[in-house]
Amino acid sequence: MQNKRENMENRSGGAENGGRKRHPNPYRNRNSQNQNSAQNTQKRNPKSTNESRAQENRKQSGRKSHNPKNSNRSSGGGQRSGGGRRPRIDTTVPAEMREAILENEKIQQERMNPWRLIDTNKKGKLRFTPLGGLGEIGGNIAVLETEDSAIIIDVGMSFPDETMHGVDILVPDFSYIHQIKEKIKGIVITHAHEDHIGAVPYLFKELKFPLYGTPLALAMIGNKFDEHRLQADKKYFRYVIKRKPYNIGDFKVEWMHMTHSIVDSCSLAIETPIGTLIHTADFKIDHTPIDGYTADLHRFAHYGAKGVLCLFSDSTNSHNQGFTKSESVVGRTFDQLFEKANGRVIMSTFSSNVHRIFQAMDRGVKHGRKICVIGRSMERNIETSRRLGFIDIDDRHFIDAHEVGKYRDDEILVVTTGSQGETMAALSRMATDEHRHIKLKPTDTVIISASAIPGNEASVSKLMNLLLKAGVTVRYKEFSDIHVSGHASQEEQKLILRLVQPKFFLPVHGEYNHIAAHAKTAVECGVDERNILLMSDGDQIEISTRYIKKVRTVKVGKRYIDNQNNKEIFADVIDDRQKLSTEGIVNIVVQISTQNGKMVNKPVVTSHGLVPDREDRKFAADMQRLIEEYLLHSKIEKSANSKVIEDDLRSVIRKHILRQYKKYPIIIPTVFLL
Repeated sequence: MQNKRENMENRSGGAENGGRKRHPNPYRNRNSQNQNSAQNTQKRNPKSTNESRAQENRKQSGRKSHNPKNSNRSSGGGQRSGGGRRPRIDTTVPAEMREAILENEKIQQERMNPWRLIDTNKKGKLRFTPLGGLGEIGGNIAVLETEDSAIIIDVGMSFPDETMHGVDILVPDFSYIHQIKEKIKGIVITHAHEDHIGAVPYLFKELKFPLYGTPLALAMIGNKFDEHRLQADKKYFRYVIKRKPYNIGDFKVEWMHMTHSIVDSCSLAIETPIGTLIHTADFKIDHTPIDGYTADLHRFAHYGAKGVLCLFSDSTNSHNQGFTKSESVVGRTFDQLFEKANGRVIMSTFSSNVHRIFQAMDRGVKHGRKICVIGRSMERNIETSRRLGFIDIDDRHFIDAHEVGKYRDDEILVVTTGSQGETMAALSRMATDEHRHIKLKPTDTVIISASAIPGNEASVSKLMNLLLKAGVTVRYKEFSDIHVSGHASQEEQKLILRLVQPKFFLPVHGEYNHIAAHAKTAVECGVDERNILLMSDGDQIEISTRYIKKVRTVKVGKRYIDNQNNKEIFADVIDDRQKLSTEGIVNIVVQISTQNGKMVNKPVVTSHGLVPDREDRKFAADMQRLIEEYLLHSKIEKSANSKVIEDDLRSVIRKHILRQYKKYPIIIPTVFLL
């Protein structure tokens, strides 16, 4: 798959450019004009014979492709997406048999290319702009717009890396949303994972729009609104019913049930003025889900048969061959682990993974254990899921944390947060012996039923070390089915591609290598590689019935949030923290006489993170010498400005430290003029 997004900006279809010649574009469908011409000819000559149509098909399949890769492709897009060459029928074949073969070929072509039903004479255009979720895992947010209206698809958060000291979460930069706020008719939520809803409260503090989603998704957003004191904004909630289209501006949106690692997850069918779009959101195809509700593949096939203009699909597991395992296999692993455990069982997973939590609690009840839920987000999500009927476990099986000591160890199951090694999460506080109620024992079994989110590997490793030092039995990756992904592997991606059979394909959700791998899978499934674009955050893609192209780049970025107070930390603060952690700090206090321009007493010099303690005196002497040299060549008068002197001293000291130590510490000189 070639990646030439920059070459896309000024290249649209020939008809859209007044017939001007363009350089070949590897992502544009060069056959679109030929296909349209063929369709128009058929309309003018409805009585043309099957044989003439077959001859035309054979001519098309025999033409050489502009892209040499196409010659080796077993099932490409355009004229060959039906699968291989057209039949060459021997002249000895009886006429009746020939007619049946040709008619079947016609049906196959119509079946394999339903997007040809799209009316290419429609002149409208759409623009799709991902503001997060590409080039990263998490932070999913995108804008879909026409000339007159727009919708936002998800408003998610992401996690910081190790250089962002004191930052708990990242939320998207909403600058572009402010630019088009008059056009936005609503926010469309696909499911309740943090990387799809975690930034909603921060957006609502700035802008407010109708918020559409399933009951569980909006209930979990409601919990966040309570934390942020936005209770009054729940009036913007619009609870949706699956399979029922909702008019939102120029769009008609239908939520289609999809299996994932959270309850009530959905994909979207979006009918627009120029054609239908399908957005899978996060998904996998689980044929044995815990609640029995399988993915609504019938609706995907329904829209696919009518012709889908563009498919947006989850790329997270694009490198994984085969199928992602069913969530139900984790329950069988829990059975084994509960049978092996002689003492307390402490299970940690994502607080939003309701099916995983339910399986653990259900197994705990079957093994005669009381359930203790610890962790604010875990308690809140379980309470919400029980209230809405997604978890059906009687109150008598639950106990509070302070009641754990009243029962034998083999009668206790603790369900808690902290599977990602978060410092303030309950499991980390247990591991460091800082939890108020739970003190780890050598007889405890700790189950970590999750995989490390990219970027969290070091935190998870640190947690594992602390747990093992505490002497507990840790169950993690040695059991292959202790955790399963909620994202589709290649065979599931292929299933969606074949059901939808879109004209255009835009892989979403994942790092660049993930969307590139997904694009290759799409080509194998019959999507013309010239009809695929690989996007990055901020790329604005224009979609028409004839082409897709990148038209510009909008401002994107991240804002840093401290979860302790739900407030933003500004970028310059993060930069200072980073510099403090890697370069150190130097403080200098000096008194200068305006009478003679000399220092009054020695300067007070302190440094941290730059020189070892044993060299403090030598460093202070060097600073004194530098200041004396500066004063010797400077003219200090009564009218002198201390701020100017401080800036000069900072420059002199920075040059010396760079030469001597190859560092750029924060330098804070304070000058008193006497």
